[in-house]
Amino acid sequence: MRALLIGAVEGTRVAAQAIADTPGWTLAAIGTLPPDLASRHSDFVDLAPVAAQGGAELIPVAACNAPDFLDQVRAIAPDIVFVIGWSQICGPDFRAAAGGRVVGYHPAPLPRLRGRAVIPWTILLDEKITASSLFWIDEGVDSGPLLAQHYFHVAPDETAATLYAKHMAALDAMLRDLLPRLLQGDVPVKVQDEKLATYATRRRPDDGRIDWRQPAEAIERLVRAVGRPYPGAFTGVGEDRITIWSARACACADRQHASPGQVIMRDEQGFAVCCGDGRALHVTEFDSARERKPALHSMLGGQA
Repeated sequence: MRALLIGAVEGTRVAAQAIADTPGWTLAAIGTLPPDLASRHSDFVDLAPVAAQGGAELIPVAACNAPDFLDQVRAIAPDIVFVIGWSQICGPDFRAAAGGRVVGYHPAPLPRLRGRAVIPWTILLDEKITASSLFWIDEGVDSGPLLAQHYFHVAPDETAATLYAKHMAALDAMLRDLLPRLLQGDVPVKVQDEKLATYATRRRPDDGRIDWRQPAEAIERLVRAVGRPYPGAFTGVGEDRITIWSARACACADRQHASPGQVIMRDEQGFAVCCGDGRALHVTEFDSARERKPALHSMLGGQA
């Protein structure tokens, strides 16, 4: 079977490898963002080496619903199109050009958390269990019949990076099980229950701005949710922007009388900041443009 793969992130690379490794499948082409549009995905992956290794044509795609790209899809004549790691909606003309057989991937337990930025939202919502999902793309958003789901627990200290890695492992396992079954036509599907559907809204880099009036645990969760490979949680002192990559709530403010956002401690690891609930956040990994650590008792910005 001939496959066309569309995407621009690590999940796309995982899918390309799985397709290339599965007997009976040919990865005919990979459609991906051109380098000048790479900033659309903070977790963008250059797929040129993957395409070259698999003998697949690499097609730059700015808009998957554009007529010129749809002509290319028809010329490739794929048996199935896989859309994995792509933020654009696949419209009716796209689905028609693909013969109506378009498989999508979503790092959430569909029908829960359809939509955008679901890895950060999983942590922000303090979800205990999540799943990776493969499904047939239809006219809705992440609403098509399910082909496969892989459930797993979300750790109490889960970060965007560790959750991302778990999803990649789940995607790889699901594809290596599903691809042979697609080849044989043995693909039972499960219609999603619309009564259980929830939707995650888009998150932008500025949504990582820290409001120090929030409780320490909420700020610590934000740091974990929007860290690498995403832009990160941030605050500042004056003109200096400080991106916080790792932090933990602590009781080091118990003897301190301080306002939310005030630096109350410095040590070899980093610094601690008073939060809105009277507890503190101990920052242990950060990037600062001007100085390594904020001065003791300085006030950090980022309050709403």
